[in-house]
Amino acid sequence: MKKLMTWLICALLTLSACAPKFNQEEKVVQETENKKQKAIIPKYNISNSYYRTILPFQPGEARGLVVENVNTRLDMEEFELGLMRIAQTKFSPSQYLFQQGQYLDRKTIESWLKRKEGNAEGLNPALGNEGTNEERNKKHPLYISHILEHNYLVKTGNDKVQLGGVVIGLAMNSVHYYETEEGYPREVKISKGDMEKEGKKAAEEIVSRLRQMDGLKEVPIIIGLFEQQPKSSIVPGHFFAVGYVDKGSNAIQDWEKINEEYYVFPSDEAEKNHRDDLVKFLNLKSDIEEFFPNYTGVIGRAFYRDDQLQQLTIDIVMQFYGKAEVIGFTQYVTGLLMEKMPDYMPISVYISSVRGPESIIIKSPDKNEPFVHIYQP
Repeated sequence: MKKLMTWLICALLTLSACAPKFNQEEKVVQETENKKQKAIIPKYNISNSYYRTILPFQPGEARGLVVENVNTRLDMEEFELGLMRIAQTKFSPSQYLFQQGQYLDRKTIESWLKRKEGNAEGLNPALGNEGTNEERNKKHPLYISHILEHNYLVKTGNDKVQLGGVVIGLAMNSVHYYETEEGYPREVKISKGDMEKEGKKAAEEIVSRLRQMDGLKEVPIIIGLFEQQPKSSIVPGHFFAVGYVDKGSNAIQDWEKINEEYYVFPSDEAEKNHRDDLVKFLNLKSDIEEFFPNYTGVIGRAFYRDDQLQQLTIDIVMQFYGKAEVIGFTQYVTGLLMEKMPDYMPISVYISSVRGPESIIIKSPDKNEPFVHIYQP
């Protein structure tokens, strides 16, 4: 218990030392094509991996549309966070500020996502009229489910900021869901080859359209292709390709493959591709499940980039009979992480019960001690 309290105190001191310094905010003027307005750049940044957001907050023109078009919350979060990771390849968080997309409004995105028939702006293929409804859907599935825009602002001197780049994400369906003429739900799997082909074709057309908009004729553009997972998936999708458009160019100069993937621990896929990491997880899982006679569920989600583990997230669901059990169990799991898991492995553990979240443990490779938080009633 004493050791756990020491960790908690250290965590609180660390957070206190990083408290926002609002008196150091920087006032600037944001310049757009048609107007100028006062804005504030917050000095405080919670991590070098995140962008500062210019204030006052300006909601994106299509804010909330992602909820309607993307299958799962996991995909929604990874789609946006992954797009920010892509942005960092060209727009450094130390030099650029983040702002939600201000150029593609809801009406535009909804129009672009429609099928071509009866809508010249539609980026998805026309359904046609040959064959049954089921045959047409199998032959011409909906490839693009959502379009997400992020803007990145840069200081130009004299206390001014302006648009420095635009990043567009295309969420691509791995499964097309539709209904038969009788109303029965059906689905058809989309191959990765077709997904990539249609995504790149749509990306070229989007670049052409962006260049015709006021304020977007010259700025650099990045477009990322995201593979959305089926509705039943318990892991998020991932970006698989990114295209770069130079300042003033009307075409994508280069496409780069992105090697990112999520795995469920345990699973056959993890056994096949990352057996060593899976064995470490299974050993930890076994130790955890021996601690209490109560039912314990332990599931892991591992994120890999270029076949290297970037993050292991573990969800533990357990039946507790009091706060003392939560504290003892959290302390036990924390000890296992520090003593039995490799130092290089970044791990986040979320412990919950039927009552909701109970505690969090974060083990970072660059920290000597973990961060531990126990929720209070």
